Amino acid sequence: MNKVPSVDLSDFLSEDPARKQKFINEIGKAYEDIGFVALKGHFLSDQLIEGLYSEIKKFFDLPQEVKDKYEIEGIGGQRGYTSFGKEHAKGRKEGDLKEFWHFGQYVEDNPKLEKEYPENVQVAELPNFNEVGKETYKQLEKTAKYVLRALALHLDLEETYFDKYIKNGNSILRPIHYPPIKEEPKNAVRAAAHGDINLITLLMGAQGRGLQVQNHEGEWIDAIAEPDELMINVGDMLSRHTNNRLKSTIHQVINPPKELWGTSRYSVPFFMHPVSDMPLDVLENCIDDEHPKLYDDITSGEFLYERLIELGLIKV
Repeated sequence: MNKVPSVDLSDFLSEDPARKQKFINEIGKAYEDIGFVALKGHFLSDQLIEGLYSEIKKFFDLPQEVKDKYEIEGIGGQRGYTSFGKEHAKGRKEGDLKEFWHFGQYVEDNPKLEKEYPENVQVAELPNFNEVGKETYKQLEKTAKYVLRALALHLDLEETYFDKYIKNGNSILRPIHYPPIKEEPKNAVRAAAHGDINLITLLMGAQGRGLQVQNHEGEWIDAIAEPDELMINVGDMLSRHTNNRLKSTIHQVINPPKELWGTSRYSVPFFMHPVSDMPLDVLENCIDDEHPKLYDDITSGEFLYERLIELGLIKV
């Protein structure tokens, strides 16, 4: 496989059973083969995308001392601002060449989770920043719900199997700014090779060259979306839950060629997380004689905590 397959969510949402099944087959095969798809037919309007990019550029253009006041100590970077070079990939010491912001869940009808999750951080200088962030969050969450419904059917589960786990889930919307590169980086890239922690990731802003995906032969493939597409990949939680039937693929964001060092890159991943008590135990129908159970039982909350320590975002 040397190209990321493209699928159209409107097939799944249509009233036509044949089109719906076509989508299930296509996304299921893609996630078993390479773990990535480019998806058309999502719920983001052009106007919303334009508004989001406008606001995040304004935020990252703010003076550093203004941005720094939104970096909240003691919450492992779960909300608000994380400054340049703070996060690194698992197993690496060098910080990635990026700064980012986190929008988190807008909890509905669940006082327990409202207490459990940190509050979203409000940017006083930009009144529209939080509004457009919230709307983008909601539309990506809605898109992710239907992708997971298709995957549930592919796995011979009930269609709404994931719904109860992702409602009020600990999902994160992360606008990222990769600033211009001013000098030769020492072993650092914009985002070092890594797998995602969560169930699935929906990525806005994969239109230019930069994101690369590793196929089964270990080759790096450019993953470039069309203007109307999101790039969506399987995370480690879903891979673990399916006994690696669905692949969490290693990916990276490489540095641009030297003539483009003076340019910024923006991308906006939405990390779809379930509620913390979701059991990630390997699904029974993903275990057989050829595919013995690979993982011990664990909840998503326990798994997330382990990984945040590995990433250097929680100190113990």
